[in-house]
Amino acid sequence: MDLQTTAGLILLVIAFSLLVLLYVFTSPARRRTWRVITPFRRLRRSIGLAVEQGTRAHISLGSASITEPDSASALVGLASLERISEISSVSDRPPLATSGHGTLALLSKDSMKAAYQKTNVPELIDPDSAILAGPTPLSYIAGTIPLVHTENISANILVGDFGPEVALLAQAAGRENQFLLAGSNSLPAQAVMYASAQEPLIGEELFALPTYLEAGRIYESSLLAQDMLRWILILALLAGSVLVFTGVL
Repeated sequence: MDLQTTAGLILLVIAFSLLVLLYVFTSPARRRTWRVITPFRRLRRSIGLAVEQGTRAHISLGSASITEPDSASALVGLASLERISEISSVSDRPPLATSGHGTLALLSKDSMKAAYQKTNVPELIDPDSAILAGPTPLSYIAGTIPLVHTENISANILVGDFGPEVALLAQAAGRENQFLLAGSNSLPAQAVMYASAQEPLIGEELFALPTYLEAGRIYESSLLAQDMLRWILILALLAGSVLVFTGVL
């Protein structure tokens, strides 16, 4: 069996294990308690303050296409956008969603529409609240910065695929003294966000955002499945090291 076939079988086993864990964890169970992640707690507070003060939350989804491998963080952003729209449905100023790709712009409109229909206020849907700010990374940032200054925004949530140019957007939010939570799948963007964002998300914390926003049981299940697979891989690596050290392998 060659290396490529072995790797394929390993990926197949991991995918099957993930599906089984998702099925198990999705079943009705008692409410789970998650570890405290300070940025998420402050995000909930900032969204509540935006509703009370009549200001807006801005969700920036990045510029990855939904068909590209880098779209995982954008999917997290879409799920978060829907939940934030639900929370903000009692406000007369809906959240503002910006993206750098046409597919994300369309999906962000659908996410906000689903949120307002779920909360029985479809008449509050504003089609202009989901904006394609620019088709390239730099034009996207250039198109979003003016919105940060002019749309009465008090909270920014940057969740998606960005490059180092995201520092310009973080700087604009800082000048307006706005709350900024930022996370990305891109390592250069993570480095910039860690230095410039008020509340940066480190590593896989990004993918826990919908769970902490209580977006649905499926997100709780996926988080538990990720943790379980992580421990399985750690134990497998330790077991393999022991077997190699003892000469069994």
